Amino acid sequence: MDILHVNDQPGEHAPSYYAATANEMPSYPALEEEISCDVCIVGGGYTGLSAALHLAERGYDVVLLDAHRAGWGASGRNGGQVGSGQRVEQDELEGMVGKDNARLLWDIGEDSKKLVRSLIERFNIDCDYKPGILHADHRKRFVPHSRAYAEKLQKDYGYEHIRFVDQDEIRSMLGSTAYYGGTLDTDSGHLHPLNFALGLAQAASAAGARIFERSQVTGYTQGDPVRVETARGAVKARYMILACNGYLGGLDRQVASHVMPINNFIIATEPLSDDKARELIRDDVAVGDSKFVINYYRLSADKRMLFGGGESYGYKFPKDIKGFVRSKMLEIYPQLKDVRIDYGWGGTLGITMSRLPHLARLSPNVFSSAGYSGHGVAMATLAGEVMAEAIDGTASRFDVMSNVPTPRFPGGDRLRWPLLVLAMSYYSLRDRL
Repeated sequence: MDILHVNDQPGEHAPSYYAATANEMPSYPALEEEISCDVCIVGGGYTGLSAALHLAERGYDVVLLDAHRAGWGASGRNGGQVGSGQRVEQDELEGMVGKDNARLLWDIGEDSKKLVRSLIERFNIDCDYKPGILHADHRKRFVPHSRAYAEKLQKDYGYEHIRFVDQDEIRSMLGSTAYYGGTLDTDSGHLHPLNFALGLAQAASAAGARIFERSQVTGYTQGDPVRVETARGAVKARYMILACNGYLGGLDRQVASHVMPINNFIIATEPLSDDKARELIRDDVAVGDSKFVINYYRLSADKRMLFGGGESYGYKFPKDIKGFVRSKMLEIYPQLKDVRIDYGWGGTLGITMSRLPHLARLSPNVFSSAGYSGHGVAMATLAGEVMAEAIDGTASRFDVMSNVPTPRFPGGDRLRWPLLVLAMSYYSLRDRL
C-alpha cells in the first residue's frame, strides 16, 4: 500500500482541528513540465520548508515538491510541542556519544527552539505559540530520576528553565491523580503546527523558492545533475534534499532501513469553559507523560483539549480514531466522559532505533533528514537550516548531527515492521503494569 494515499484524500489536508482553524492556505501549482534548479527538495513539511527558506535567502534557485500540500504530513498534524534538547535525555545521550558530543547536541537542540521562535517573530506567523512543557511521571519509581535530571541540566548544562515538580504540585497543575511528579520546562513551548508550517511555506515562497503541490516524486536518479521524476514533470538539480520523514515510502531504501513509519492519533474536544480548562491544565502548558507509548496533550487557543495517544504500526488508521484516543484521555481525565469529541485524526511520523534524527549525505549532492521520533517541530525546522548550511559550504552542525548513532532496523526496510510491532507490544504492556 502507498503510505501517501492509504489514509487520506489526495491533495487535501487531514480532517483535523488544525485544518479547520488554519490561516490562509495558498494553493501552489502542480509540476507539469521539466525544469532545472540549484536544489530540489522532496517534501513540504518543516524540514523541506525550512531548507527551502534558508537556501532561497542565500540566493539559491530552489524547487520544492510535495505529493499533496505544504504542511500536509506530520508537520500539519502533530502535538505541537517545541521541546528542549534531543528526543533522548542528556544522561543517556552522554553514554551514547560521550559528554562533549552530548553537549554539542544539547546546544543544537537549544538552537532549534530559538530558530522556531525567531521564525515566528521574523515572519509574523500567527500560530498560537505558548510557553511551557510539563513532563509527567506516571509511575512513582520514575520521580527520583526526574528530580535528578532537572538538577543535572541546571548544574552540568547551565539550564535554569527547568525545575522539579512534586506529586502535590503536579496534581494541582493537571487536575488528575494519574501522576506522581515530573519536571516543568518553561523555555520550551507549544503551537498550532499547521499554521507554523503554512507560515514557513509563505516565507519560503516570498524568498523565491518555487513550491509545487500535488506533485508526488516517483523516483530519482543520482548524478550531477540529479534527476527527480514526478508523474507529469521532472527536475534537474545540482543538489537534492529528501525531506520525507515517515512518508518516504520506497523512494530510498538506504534511508528507509534507518527510519520506520508509525501512526499516531489526536482528538480535539468541544471548547471548554475557562474554569474547566483551568481545572485540567492550570497554567496552559503542554504535557507529555513518561509512558513509552506516550500520552501528550494541551489546550488549544479556543480551550479545547487536544489529546494525543496510541500508536499503530500497520499502514491503515483505526476505523474509530475518536474512540481509540478517547479511552486513553479518560484514563487521565475521567471528568471528560461527557464532553463531545469534535475532531479525531491520524498521521505518520518517522522514528529511529535510537530515537535520534537520521541525517545523511547519500551521495556528494544528495542529503536526507528524517526520523525525529516525535521531537520534530523544532528539530526538523533546524535540520532544514542545517542542510542548507551544508549545501552552502558550512557543514559543522550537519557533521555533528549526521554522526549520531541511528542504527539500521534489524532486517532493514523489509523486516523492520514485524520486529518493531513485537518490541512496541512489550513496551505497551510494560506501560500498563
